[in-house]
Amino acid sequence: RESGGRRGSAFPDRAKERNALEDPGSDIEFRVQTTPRKLMGFWFSKFLQLFGEKEARILVLGLDNAGKTTILYRLQVGEVVSTIPTIGFNVETVQYKNIKFQVWDLGGQTSIRPYWRCYYPNTQAIIYVVDSTDVDRLDTTKEEFHAILEEDELKEALVLVFANKQDLPGSLDAPKIAEALELHKIKSRTWTIFKTSAMKGEGLFEGLDWLAENLKK
Repeated sequence: RESGGRRGSAFPDRAKERNALEDPGSDIEFRVQTTPRKLMGFWFSKFLQLFGEKEARILVLGLDNAGKTTILYRLQVGEVVSTIPTIGFNVETVQYKNIKFQVWDLGGQTSIRPYWRCYYPNTQAIIYVVDSTDVDRLDTTKEEFHAILEEDELKEALVLVFANKQDLPGSLDAPKIAEALELHKIKSRTWTIFKTSAMKGEGLFEGLDWLAENLKK
């Protein structure tokens, strides 16, 4: 498979990450430029690339095994890609509806979560992925989610929740995931939730539609 992104395994120094984000010429390892590719049969014309294109930095967060990396590559190349647990990050560019989404998929293991905040600056939206079958860790999922919402650098970010793995037996539906995450308590920001199946590609592009519409506002 042609690769248009990069995996990173070293945890970034926060100051260096800030410098990399502010300095396009930075040679820091995790400053990534990717190239657009085919996406689920969509072709994006040069006209759209030249006129009115918008860029958005998106973070994909959630506990380990939620399906974050599978979602990233389903969006990026339109198929299921064999993955391993992410130690560090994956980053890809997804071009959709005249918006170039720079999507950062961060590892969800307990030891990695404190490093998420290194990537918060300049983020326009968060995709929070929940394993809808992992009932035993819903409390942890909720705690991590609300901790993210409290971060000052993410106060203006849109919040898109994916209730993932809807294709599996025993998965909770989107309303039950919304209740478990206490989404009704979110009053000061724009958010929504979609039921998704990364393996089948269901619900993902509806989520991107929502992001694209709200990023224009």
